[in-house]
Amino acid sequence: MKKRLIWTTVYSLAAALLLTLLVYLGVLRRLDQWVQDALYQKPRYMSGEVILFGIDEKSLSRLGPFNTWDRNVMAKALEVLASDPEHLPAVVCIDTLYIGNTDPEADARLAAAAERLGCVITATAAVFDSGWFEAEDGSMVWDDYHILDYEEPYEALRKVTTQGHINVMNDTDGIMRHGILYVEPDDRTVYSMPYQAVKLYLEKHGEEIGQPLTNNRGQFYVSFTGRPGDYYDQSFADLLEGKIPAGYYEDKIVYIGPYAAGLQDIVYTPIDRAEAMYGVEFQTNVVQQLLANDYPVEIADGIQYLLLFICCFLAGICFFNLKVVVSAVICAGLVAVNFLAAAGIYDAGYLMHPLWIPVSVVIVYLAAVVSHYVRAAMERAQITHTFERYVAPEIVHEILKEGTGALSLGGKLCDIAVLFVDVRGFTTMSERLEPEKVVFILNRYLTMASGCVEDNKGTLDKFVGDAMMAFWGAPLPQEDAVYNAVKTAEAIIEGAARVSDELKEEIGEELRVGVGVHFGPAIVGNMGAERHMDYTAIGDTVNTAARLEANAPGGTVYISRAVADALGERIETTSLGNSVKLKGKADGFEVLKLEKIK
Repeated sequence: MKKRLIWTTVYSLAAALLLTLLVYLGVLRRLDQWVQDALYQKPRYMSGEVILFGIDEKSLSRLGPFNTWDRNVMAKALEVLASDPEHLPAVVCIDTLYIGNTDPEADARLAAAAERLGCVITATAAVFDSGWFEAEDGSMVWDDYHILDYEEPYEALRKVTTQGHINVMNDTDGIMRHGILYVEPDDRTVYSMPYQAVKLYLEKHGEEIGQPLTNNRGQFYVSFTGRPGDYYDQSFADLLEGKIPAGYYEDKIVYIGPYAAGLQDIVYTPIDRAEAMYGVEFQTNVVQQLLANDYPVEIADGIQYLLLFICCFLAGICFFNLKVVVSAVICAGLVAVNFLAAAGIYDAGYLMHPLWIPVSVVIVYLAAVVSHYVRAAMERAQITHTFERYVAPEIVHEILKEGTGALSLGGKLCDIAVLFVDVRGFTTMSERLEPEKVVFILNRYLTMASGCVEDNKGTLDKFVGDAMMAFWGAPLPQEDAVYNAVKTAEAIIEGAARVSDELKEEIGEELRVGVGVHFGPAIVGNMGAERHMDYTAIGDTVNTAARLEANAPGGTVYISRAVADALGERIETTSLGNSVKLKGKADGFEVLKLEKIK
């Protein structure tokens, strides 16, 4: 057990380290992001504080292609929004860029309309690039988040409006999961349009805006509330034509932005990966998040790596030591608990990688299953190696079903048939023959005798000089153990006769053996020491079989009454009564001579 605990600890530690390293290298990144999307991003309550006027197909059909619009169009929209001083919007966000001067009259009109409304936020945009750039000290440094250029409204419009950037950036799989809270062009900090909109809105209501935690690029995780189309309210064309009553947008955050496929302002978001969302809808989702002060905090990867390592290590300790079925239940439970915990933690305002632990735990479980299989195969090989020298192949096959319990010290009481065989006059023969001939005769005889045992599904116990012991009925019960033992005895007598004829021709020696068979209870199992043990049988039944063999003349099989009764009419015997005295047996013990097997 101590050795097993050591290697399972080492394996669990190695598995935990390897899986943590693979996760760190990003093996699960893409799949984990998809699971995050499915688990965390679902439509939720929308407060109605955001109104979206889309520059849609209807607007384009009435006003012409967007690139032909001059700034008078947007000026007119702002004038409409300001037409009723009693029902003004709280904030107006224009999600289009107005860079540089074009038509002085139109430029002036747009700036005047924005100044009159007094709550307009106009768009700016940073142009990012990656590469080697010169640092302040003159050295070249790599920067994959370098602001190459910064675009902002023409001066007249910039002076009368608040600016907010409209930059967005996809994750590595092309999905927009993060908003950019701020950009820093020319050592300035410019907040995003949604942030500026909510800030102005809350200030008008005497409140302060919260600020999400960001990474070193100013990015934060967006908690979406609406799918594509959920925030669309009215057409920009209807606003221009005065079809929208002022009370509809009174004290609301009004967004105006592209809402047509031809304007090429679309993103793909985690709330619906199959359908594109317009950029202005992405911004209204961020506005709703900021209004709700809903800022899920992404738990530091370092903490999650540590938690992953601990879970994998503990799971390995369990899986490598428990049965496969029990481990499967634990594994399924861990996976379910992980997903429930991830959802609960998200509701509490924290964001974790939902797939790291369950996938890694499942891999540890599969590794444990493979380990169990390999270990079982090794144990089967060990059992086979232990018994193949003593037991017929078909019995070995049956033992394999029992497992390795039979390989530990200990025994069990069972009824067995025991056979002993010995060469008559072997000691005298060995004294007068050369050692090489003695070994030659012994090997021929023992090969024949052990083959007879194996052919009749017996367990070969041991060789002691020229004697051999075998038994039937263990390690597994046999339906016809006694018959197989007697059949083996007859086969050995016949085989010895053949070997004797061959030896007489080859070296001028004869071979005669006596056999004894008894049936009864005995203790069978592994006996000895942990490092040196024998699978054997002990007890009176064994001793009686040995006494029968010791008294049997050459070419004769002696059996007990127990054997004869077990076989009944299947054999022919001659009772010797109590004429044969067995050492250690009281008078009256009947010995029979086997004559024939029917």
